[in-house]
Amino acid sequence: MNKIGLIIKREYLTRVRKRSFIIMTFLGPLLLAAIYIVPIMLALNAPNEKRTIAVVDGSHWFEEQFKGNDEQTFIIVEGQPIDTVKEMVKQGAFDMVLYVPPTQLNIPSNAVLYSLNQVPLSTDEYIRSVMKKEIEEQKLLASGVDPDIVDAAKTDINLSVIRMDEEGGEKETFTEVQFVLGMVLAILIYMFILMFGGQVMQGVAEEKNSRIIEVIVSSVKPFQLMMGKIIGVSLVALTQFLMWIMLTGVIYIGFSAAIGLSNPSAISAGSVMTQEVLSNDITSNEAVQNIVQIANSIDFGTIIGCFIIFFILGYLLYGTMYAAVGSIVDSNTDSQQFTLPITVPLIVSMIAAIYIVNAPDGQLALWLSMIPFTSPVVMMVRIPFGVPIIQIVASIAILAVTFVLMTWVAAKIYRTGILMYGKKLSYKEIFKWIKYK
Repeated sequence: MNKIGLIIKREYLTRVRKRSFIIMTFLGPLLLAAIYIVPIMLALNAPNEKRTIAVVDGSHWFEEQFKGNDEQTFIIVEGQPIDTVKEMVKQGAFDMVLYVPPTQLNIPSNAVLYSLNQVPLSTDEYIRSVMKKEIEEQKLLASGVDPDIVDAAKTDINLSVIRMDEEGGEKETFTEVQFVLGMVLAILIYMFILMFGGQVMQGVAEEKNSRIIEVIVSSVKPFQLMMGKIIGVSLVALTQFLMWIMLTGVIYIGFSAAIGLSNPSAISAGSVMTQEVLSNDITSNEAVQNIVQIANSIDFGTIIGCFIIFFILGYLLYGTMYAAVGSIVDSNTDSQQFTLPITVPLIVSMIAAIYIVNAPDGQLALWLSMIPFTSPVVMMVRIPFGVPIIQIVASIAILAVTFVLMTWVAAKIYRTGILMYGKKLSYKEIFKWIKYK
């Protein structure tokens, strides 16, 4: 065990001292925190200046329909050609001009909005909705239908999604947020496994090609060397991930306190924040309240805990296979034929994730979350939606047992392949190594 410890220490210290590791350790939390901070800052700093829009209505259908609001003021311009009003826009008299061409027989369904700057989406949508409503009302009147009756029949539906548990508890969920979060977690664990698994393979192949491995195996067993490398790199990944969590948490809580959330720690714990907690005037902003409410609906504790467990076990499983591949190849070109069977399950799980987010409780999701080669990715897609604890435990147990079995197989390949040079290997010969006692 002392020898494995020395190998772990060497692999760990070599990688955490690299400049790329240090940069990503501090850059990652900033990117993660930005997911929470940027929407709030955009909501708090939304532009308040009004836009003045001139309306040149050649059809005379909409002269009384455009009403001013907090974002724009409409001014009807009569007796002026459109070219003259466009020049007034260029001189700064108006921010933009809406031109509705005159029509004799047809319904005025066409219009042009002239502006020196990019037209805000809200302005574009408002003008379209006003014109659409007026045209629809005129069509209804022409057909003998009272538009007021139609308007009275229209109803907006506010649908809240509440998830119940077997203990009688209820919790509001946001499907769109869970959809995005599940895909982000799946992509993260997919990238982490490939990145750090590739580091194991590359490290083994480099030592083999430099022939330093012949000196190392004279003092340690091949199995000890393999496990030392795998565990050492896994600790590097775990260190970076834990640093991301802590630094992101610090930024998250600090920012929440800075904008006036009197109890930001309650958010990070995933507790329900009531209106009394949002005591500061800044948090009366409806957009900010919606963002905070969404944050409260996420069970950060379960997500982070499951991510760590599935990443560690998933990495260990794939790390042993990558270490075995590194021991039997002499170059990166040779490794492609052996890494393909390893990466295929990960690719399949990412493709399946697109369908699983739409049916996280379906049969496809259930079985792929139990297959150990796909469960690390698929489970992280499902976790934000809520997964029964028995399924999580079963998936972890199967993954752990598979890792033990794969370690036994990889060790047999590693002990022979690490000392073999200049020979093109086939799967048939590798299977023979596994049978050796």
